[in-house]
Amino acid sequence: MSAFHVSKLIITTHASSTHTKFPCFSLFRKSLSFPNSVPRSQRRIATFVSSKSSEAGELPTAEDDWLSRLPERNKPLYSHGLPCIEAWLGSLGFYQSREERAVWLIEKPDWHAQLSLDVTDLYVRYLKNGPGNLERDIERRFSYALSREDIENAILGGP
Repeated sequence: MSAFHVSKLIITTHASSTHTKFPCFSLFRKSLSFPNSVPRSQRRIATFVSSKSSEAGELPTAEDDWLSRLPERNKPLYSHGLPCIEAWLGSLGFYQSREERAVWLIEKPDWHAQLSLDVTDLYVRYLKNGPGNLERDIERRFSYALSREDIENAILGGP
């Protein structure tokens, strides 16, 4: 079974030091050498932002840090902070929707699903238009009072 992973590469230019706008991403800075003929005001630093470490020996990512802070698996989901829940979802293979930050998607070989983080509950909709033989979308609701382990097992069990 192959894991689905979405990685992002964002390139920005700026004259100041590092960005802290993306706390869940690793920042790597590369200084560039400019000829003396290039005025200082025109010099820029390229910042590469990566959602995952690609090689051993790199610094741990913020996502790794949040995963290390996860409460025990048998603790209710309401005892988890949002960054921990987001890191956990990412570790399960979910990726965040670009349109709605509270919506996460996953594509498994046998099914596709959309997970929504609501105020009071977590919703999972198994999509008819994905692989499998679903006649219609199937939606399930999970209370944040359930343990992370129970929710994970129920979601990954499929439709």
